[in-house]
Parts: sequence; structure tokens; C-alpha cells
Amino acid sequence: MLKRIILAANEEFDTAMLGRKGVLDPDVVTSAAAIVGEVRKRGDEALREFCRRFDRVEIDDFRVPESSIEAAFEQLDDELLESLEYAADNIWDFHSRQLTESWFNPRQDGAFLGSKVTPLDSVGIYVPGGRAQYPSTVLMNAIPAKVAGVERVIMCTPPQKDGGIDPCTLAAARIAGVDEIYRVGGAQAIAALAYGTESIPAVDKITGPGNAYVAAAKKIVSGDVGIDMIAGPSEVCVLADHSADPRLVAIDLMAQAEHDPQASCYLICGSEDFVDKVEANIEDFLAQTTREEITRTSLSTKGLAVVVPSLSQAFDVANVIAPEHLELQIANPLEYLHLVRHAGAIFMGEFTPESVGDYVAGPNHTLPTGGSARFSSPLSVEDFIKRSSVISYSPTALALDAKAIMRIARQEGLWAHARAVEVRMDDMQGLAEFIDTLVEQEAHGHHHHHHDGCGCGCDHD
Repeated sequence: MLKRIILAANEEFDTAMLGRKGVLDPDVVTSAAAIVGEVRKRGDEALREFCRRFDRVEIDDFRVPESSIEAAFEQLDDELLESLEYAADNIWDFHSRQLTESWFNPRQDGAFLGSKVTPLDSVGIYVPGGRAQYPSTVLMNAIPAKVAGVERVIMCTPPQKDGGIDPCTLAAARIAGVDEIYRVGGAQAIAALAYGTESIPAVDKITGPGNAYVAAAKKIVSGDVGIDMIAGPSEVCVLADHSADPRLVAIDLMAQAEHDPQASCYLICGSEDFVDKVEANIEDFLAQTTREEITRTSLSTKGLAVVVPSLSQAFDVANVIAPEHLELQIANPLEYLHLVRHAGAIFMGEFTPESVGDYVAGPNHTLPTGGSARFSSPLSVEDFIKRSSVISYSPTALALDAKAIMRIARQEGLWAHARAVEVRMDDMQGLAEFIDTLVEQEAHGHHHHHHDGCGCGCDHD
């Protein structure tokens, strides 16, 4: 069932062995671009057409009314609502620790420099609604935006066959603080959020996972609007040693495989015998699952077991895979945490299945896929703020830095850049000459103060 690779001691494992195709199929990108173009040109009219074609439903008013959101709470059982609220509290608590504040650093020469942190004005979150409903995705995307201070959070999700939205998704949106909900999905929803239509406002950034067309549309609109990431199919990598229980490894691989026939499942362990045991347990569980076909397809086409002679080599392989989810089913995982360089989320020990991170632990489940954990991070409060640099110079500070600025500007052939400083220096010539004298005294005297104070080589306490 799982494809196997047996590595010899010190044998290199490389990404070619993973057979990753790259995130986006060029044909999908072409189709998505056509959809985005139509929505840009024809707005709501194009959205209605695509709803008829793709969702087979006629939508007059895209916005979900208040009454439907309130009714959703009536339809759900109290225990499910309590679970959603419990998850939301944990997610809020975790993300509130990521908040960064503006900072300003005054220098001794009267300049001050800093970084001003501002939340984005508006964000669009996309919540898939095709194969399944994902209230957890609503919480994971909307809550960090609200923690960051985003005032307008707009959600788009595909309508169901009756034109409505799953009540659990609506309740999650209300719990998470979503401000407006629209019934539209696919590449057309991304285009509407990016460029606006008569009924859906344009936003500053779009986050959230979706199918290949959604991912392609996000790539196309990126630059006109911010995006979180281009997410490919989901992945898990279980790194198991002799202490691991093959039954737990089997069900954890299946928990990823059941998402999508394209989901990738990796097992790294020390023996083929262990792989055999895991596969036998998978067969037992497959007889019980409600999602046998999807799970089996994923495991047999995208499943890979890598057998390695040592634990250190196991971590080398895991770092090449750079998985979205990495489970360390080993004795004393904390001792080995420093060996993990590339992973979206790291689950440590046998009592930490990936499911806890998907729902209630608190860290975000919107994670880098397809090896992009080499250079990117989980969705966080950082994704919903931006920084502006702040620079304020005093006459003294400008006089001190003038020569360096003018030299570099002239080297680059930028006359007005240099002249903009020079004109100001001419206007305060007395000060410039005084600073020159100070700098010369410095050069002959106290070298040991070179990096004190303002950081420019002067020494005026």
C-alpha cells in the first residue's frame, strides 16, 4: 500500500524521491484566470452565472441575512456549540500571545526611529464547502484577524444545493467575530474579494484554504491584494521509533489521508517490519471508515514509507520533506525538537494526534504545504498587521549623517538625493562646522567610544 524507500546508512534523501508536482497545474491557472477576468469585468452578473454553472444553484442576494445566522444557533445542539466556543477561546488565547506593538528608539543626537504596527482595514476569509464543511477553518482564519484588530472581516463560502450555508459554519463565523458572510465559492469568490463587485466589497488581504482553482485564483490576484499562502493538498509525516504503537501511527496517517485523494502521508521509521504492522492496522481501520475510497486512494497513490538506520537520519529525511504536520511518535520527543528545521506544526508524543491541532489546541491549522515550510510559517496575527517604518531626524542628526548620505547618493548618480541634504546643511552651516570639529576631535581622541550613544561614531554624552 505505502510505497517504500529503504535508505542505507548516510544515504542522502532528496526531494526528487517525493515526486512532488509543484503546487499549481497550468491548465487550472488558465481556467481560474478566465473566471477572475469575468468577475472583474461583470461583477455580480458573472458571480450569478458561475453559481449556476458550478454550484447548480440560483442566488439573488449573496449576503447571508442576520436571521439565518441567528437561526443557525437554534439548529445546533448545545454540546457542539460549547465545543466550538471552547476551541475559539483556546485559539484566541494562543494568538493573543503573538501580538506585537509599535516601538520607537530615540538616539542621543535627537533622532528617533521606530516601527509603527497597524492592523489591516479589511480581510476576506475563504472557507471551503465542497467535500465537507469546515467550521474549524472559520475559527482559524477569523480569530487571528480579530486579535490583530482588523475591523472588517468578510467571509465567502460556497452555497449548498438549497442555496443556504451549513448552520455550523454560520455559528462558527458568529463566534469568531466575522462581520459579513457571502454565499459564493471558488475562484469567483477570490476575484470578488480582490476587486469587489456591486454587492461584495474589495478587501486588503485574502486568507484561507480551498481547492486548486481557489489556490490558482489567489496566486493570480496576489499583488493587487495580499494573500496568506498558496496551499496545496494537506500532508502528514509521522516519525516513529521502536517505542511507537503501529496502531496509533496507522490511524494518524489515515486522519490525513481521509481529507483528500491528493493528501500526502509519510512514515519514517527504523524497519520494514514496522511498516508491515502499520499497513495491517490501516487495513483493519479501512474496514470501519466512512471514507474508505478517499483514504485508500490517498495512501496508495501518495503514501510513502522511508526506512532509515538511525534516528538522526530520520530527522534529515523529515527536514527534506518539510511537512505541513510532523508527528514525533518517539520516546522523549522534546530532546529531539532542536533537530526539526522545517515543519508547519510539530506534534510531540503519542497523546498528541494531529486532530488536536486541527481543532482545539489553539495554534493555527492553516499551515505551509508542499515543502513550503522551508520558508514560511503558520497563519498568525502577523498576517493581519503591517508595519510602517518611522524616521525623525533632528538638525544635529542630519549634520552627523550628511556626509555619508551624500557620498552614497553621488556614488549612485542621484544628484537630487545628495542635494536635498546639502541644501539643508547650507541653511545651518554653523552647526555643520561645529559637528565637523567634534568629529575631528573624536578621530584624534577617544577611539574606544566608537559605537556608543547614537551609533554614528560621535561621542556627546
